[in-house]
Amino acid sequence: MIKFKILRYDPDKDQKPYFQTYELPDIKGMTVLEGLYWILENKDSSLAFRSSCRQAVCGSCAMHIDGQYRLACETNIDHLSSDTITIRPLAHSTIIRDLVVDLKPFFKNYELIKPYLIPKEDPPEREYIQTQEEREKLAGKVDCILCGACFGSCPVVATDENYLGPAALLKVLRFVDDSRDGATNERLAFVATDYGVFRCHTIFNCQQVCPKDLDPTGAIQKLKWKSIWAKLRGKLPKPDQPAA
Repeated sequence: MIKFKILRYDPDKDQKPYFQTYELPDIKGMTVLEGLYWILENKDSSLAFRSSCRQAVCGSCAMHIDGQYRLACETNIDHLSSDTITIRPLAHSTIIRDLVVDLKPFFKNYELIKPYLIPKEDPPEREYIQTQEEREKLAGKVDCILCGACFGSCPVVATDENYLGPAALLKVLRFVDDSRDGATNERLAFVATDYGVFRCHTIFNCQQVCPKDLDPTGAIQKLKWKSIWAKLRGKLPKPDQPAA
């Protein structure tokens, strides 16, 4: 048998969060998500958590597992070091119930960076064409699944509600480096502020916890360099301010 020590909290009836421990069978190959479903189906139907694809694609089952942010669906219990696995929700977000948090601030920041192509000219009749080299510039940036693990691990997010966060800034570089996008200087101006890339303390938590092995920290440093270079060339317009 193994144990799951899960943070529980229902704001409608609990005064504060608490931990509840469950025993479950140690089945070879079982993932943390499968363990949570076993508890839900066999011991406690009130347990709340998010999941969808079960294939590390949707990002909805990101949580703090055994000391690190991970995707529950791809975390094999056999690979964890403890017989008692402690599970918490993502940090820096309001708990809706148990392991389910309110991700509105995370997606608000994502919306602020305009995560879509802004064409530099009238769209072509059929499609935009990219060379293989142009597409390769986007490698390591388009694979973000918006799980929020980097957001939960970032200490700056905890102290500054206006900070855009690692995932949003990584996505900015994805569009800055896209040959089809026509708003490079506007995007750089938006993030070259105290709530953007210059608020990052380069702690590397986001890089460490990313389940897709992406490099948000590196993306932020590249945006710093690009924005400074654009400023020196007089290409940086006055940035918009974040929405209140």
